Amino acid sequence: MNWFRSRGVESGAEDELEELTPRGATREALPSTEEPEAEQLEREQDWWLKPLWTLTALVMFAGGLWSLYLPVWGWLDKPVQDVKVVGAVRHLDKPALADNVAANLEQGLLAIDINAIREQVISHPWVRNAGVVRDWPQTLEIRVEEEVPVARWGESGLLNHEGEIFWPELKEEYAQLPRLSGSAQDTVQVMAQFHDLNQMFRRIGQRVVALNFEERGAWTLVLENNIKVVVGRSSVNERLERFLDLYTRVLAARAEQIELVDIRYANGVSVKWKLQADEENAG
Repeated sequence: MNWFRSRGVESGAEDELEELTPRGATREALPSTEEPEAEQLEREQDWWLKPLWTLTALVMFAGGLWSLYLPVWGWLDKPVQDVKVVGAVRHLDKPALADNVAANLEQGLLAIDINAIREQVISHPWVRNAGVVRDWPQTLEIRVEEEVPVARWGESGLLNHEGEIFWPELKEEYAQLPRLSGSAQDTVQVMAQFHDLNQMFRRIGQRVVALNFEERGAWTLVLENNIKVVVGRSSVNERLERFLDLYTRVLAARAEQIELVDIRYANGVSVKWKLQADEENAG
């Protein structure tokens, strides 16, 4: 009896103890969140050391780069000793162009203005396009594309295959090129008409050697047999077809005597004949 009573009392005490303890709470002691004073003091003293070490490392790194930069720059920026012009050319004087570029070089190879040199080279009338590259240690290489003339323009100009005018010093060899003329903004139209006319006159075995396009829109051409044909500005194809028919039937046999043919008339042509020797003497 006493044993059971004792157990009952103990059991009741335990129940009371459980009631006093919140459910889900641990009975273990929580660790203290307070940092030891020595560690806190050390951290407060070291807060400025890390940025200082970082800054010191950056300064040392920059100093190392600078010590390497100076000798490398000095090696790369040596004075230019040779200017070399490369590219297939027929009319351009390569040595003269190289000397002209070299005469204006005052900086080292690395410091020179590549774009300025390219503009200088392109300003030459015979240079269509150019590229400039550094060739270390002391060479400047200029790669050129030369203009290709396909016709003369006016008295002193030349045309390339895209109808662009350039103005080199004219030589005797260009005299054999066809001569085109007109307003500068009409070069493409004149070249296209020149091509079409040559296709047309091939039927009579002739070639157009000169073509002029006047501001008011009138065309005049010269054939390789020196006959000048005044076409005008309207009904151009119809007038030319009439001329080709008349030339084949009548004029070809007397071509050497003809100086000019005016085909601006609606139903015919006007022919100007060359003066004969006896006529010149009589005058």
